[in-house]
Amino acid sequence: MSRILYTITDEAPALATYSLLPIVSAFAARAGVDVETRDISLAGRILAQFPESTGAPDHLAELGELTHSPEANIIKLPNISASIPQLKAAIAELRAKGHDIPDFPENPATDEEKQTRARYAKVLGSAVNPVLREGNSDRRAPRAVKEYARKHPHRMGAWSPDSKTRVGTMAGNGDFFSNEKSTTLAADTTARIEFVAEDGAVTPLVESLPLLAGEILDATFMSKTALTAFLEEQIDAARADGVLFSLHLKATMMKVSDPILFGHCVRVFLKDFIAKHAATLEELGVDFNNGIGDIVSKIESLPDDRKTAVEADLRAALDAGPPLAMVHSDKGITNLHVPSDVIIDASMPAMIREGGKMWNAEGRPAETLAVIPDSSYAGVYQAVVDFCRANGALDPRTMGSVPNVGLMARAAEEYGSHNKTFEAPADGTIRIVDADSKTLLSHGVRAGDIWRACQTKDASVRDWVKLAVNRARLSGTPAVFWLDKARAHDGQLIDKVEAYLGEHDTTGLDLRILPPAEACTFSLERIVKGLDTISVTGNVLRDYLTDLFPILEVGTSAKMLSIVPLMNGGGLFETGAGGSAPKHVQQFQKENYLRWDSLGEFFAIAASFEHLARSQGNPKAKVLADALDAANGEFLENDRSPGRKLGTIDNRGSHFYLALYWARALAAQDDDAELKAAFAPLAESLATNEEAIVGELVAVQGKPADIGGYFLPNEALANSALRPSPTLNQILAGA
Repeated sequence: MSRILYTITDEAPALATYSLLPIVSAFAARAGVDVETRDISLAGRILAQFPESTGAPDHLAELGELTHSPEANIIKLPNISASIPQLKAAIAELRAKGHDIPDFPENPATDEEKQTRARYAKVLGSAVNPVLREGNSDRRAPRAVKEYARKHPHRMGAWSPDSKTRVGTMAGNGDFFSNEKSTTLAADTTARIEFVAEDGAVTPLVESLPLLAGEILDATFMSKTALTAFLEEQIDAARADGVLFSLHLKATMMKVSDPILFGHCVRVFLKDFIAKHAATLEELGVDFNNGIGDIVSKIESLPDDRKTAVEADLRAALDAGPPLAMVHSDKGITNLHVPSDVIIDASMPAMIREGGKMWNAEGRPAETLAVIPDSSYAGVYQAVVDFCRANGALDPRTMGSVPNVGLMARAAEEYGSHNKTFEAPADGTIRIVDADSKTLLSHGVRAGDIWRACQTKDASVRDWVKLAVNRARLSGTPAVFWLDKARAHDGQLIDKVEAYLGEHDTTGLDLRILPPAEACTFSLERIVKGLDTISVTGNVLRDYLTDLFPILEVGTSAKMLSIVPLMNGGGLFETGAGGSAPKHVQQFQKENYLRWDSLGEFFAIAASFEHLARSQGNPKAKVLADALDAANGEFLENDRSPGRKLGTIDNRGSHFYLALYWARALAAQDDDAELKAAFAPLAESLATNEEAIVGELVAVQGKPADIGGYFLPNEALANSALRPSPTLNQILAGA
């Protein structure tokens, strides 16, 4: 029997799975396909770190092993890339439910506490993607989604030619870009990373770092002194220009470096307040890397008189600075409250879509100084800002598309740097030394500088180039490698790209290499003419662009088709972004209404069946895939995505309509008589009972829904809440 592995993740996608998976499983079974689940949620990953007390399996490790097999067929939903506040909240919920796991050690002192902290560190940030992405990324808007967006364009905010909105970046002054060094390994070796103090004392940081011949090795650092001076300048500039101040980082994926950058910004913004209350804040154990929210929560424990004074000074300090961009204006949650609240790849496209504006404390849009400290990719966003300021908002009715081929296999580039990122403990040198004690790369650092190293495997680059050529050939679309020869890493990569392009027939193809900002402008000039341009990028730009352009083109990145052809022949099918997932869960708990749109899952499921048919010779799976493609088109044409208010269909209703359209398509096809006969009565039953099913799904709305937990819902409660139609459940049970 063929097998698809469907991941259980977090928040809204996880809730939607309770409703969608029974439908998928019922349809798949008719084609001899077994749909199995594997839990890679934040809660599941936490429990798996302590198997001796929880007995929990490590499903992420299992899937990681499977990605090396040609039989791999994995559907991966969005998961939480946890910040420390999220991790602590999940731990508290699990402990309250009786799971025998230790509390999170804020300041580990004993060996046991240090070991516990190390286990929890494995769950932070991008813990899932580097394990599963044993291939490069092919991500694009499905044709049906693009056509729907053109017929039903989403709202785009107007741009003023006088807009003060801009991007503030360090422009190569002491940042990761300017300090980067890179080399390509001539031979296999096992290196080590060490800190050498000014007195010559050596402290090992990484004792064993396997390196392969041909792989690119990078090292760089962010100067603390340059960073804090830059932040001071930007805060002053926002105040002088009368615009909102906002900081844009990736504190989830870049789980070591970016929380530190975030903390420095909080310290600079509140420097007078922190100086005045330094003893109190130290007494409370405030961690500025966790944002203003950590200050607010911890001063709650002070006696009333001290608490009132500190709160008043905090409000005064915030009022004295430039106005901060808000995450939740009505709740007073600012851009600097929690590091995981403002993620650059979601926040910057949203700002651009709103005409270059973010929300102020009064809940009104306002022009913004968007601060992106490292200059490696900041120019991409500035290019979009400049283009829209000069030409006005992009038009979803006519604009072309920018699909992406992304280099991410085997933890390529910055997103694979977590275990090689360090805050310099003192003035000295951090260096990478090979097995023969030869220094490969080194930097002089000062206390507090953030140093990191990255690896990019040669095989990953070769596969990435092949995928880019194949996509350019199949689509007849120009493909642009977004690489800057002035950047050390990109210079090494350009040499490989030029060499590996020679391994392919590129006759008639338009293949270019341009620096990121120029590549962005080139793509924008084409997109306004309705033309497509493939972006061929490294790992971080893959992440940024596959939110930026989809949000501008179709209103969301959750509806993208994301295929990862695994390097050993398997397939990984990702289902879009989950940035709005927390708000959807909050609404569901309050109103029993789930606005999450599962369209991304629908497209991934179709691609998964198609891959299964091709890789395992299952013709019935191909019929299922073709019918699901047809159902997706009908789904969009009839606008069956969740509505925006109570009384309309929500996520559960959209799943019903998918089942109806999918069954109809299978009943109408003539490629497989057995499937036609099996699904004709199902289609008739679903159609006959449409009014009753929709009525049952809508009837539960408007009252609180109890699912027994946020990070780890109660299975019985969640199943009951997410499958509230007895009629639909009975029909599926007999399918």
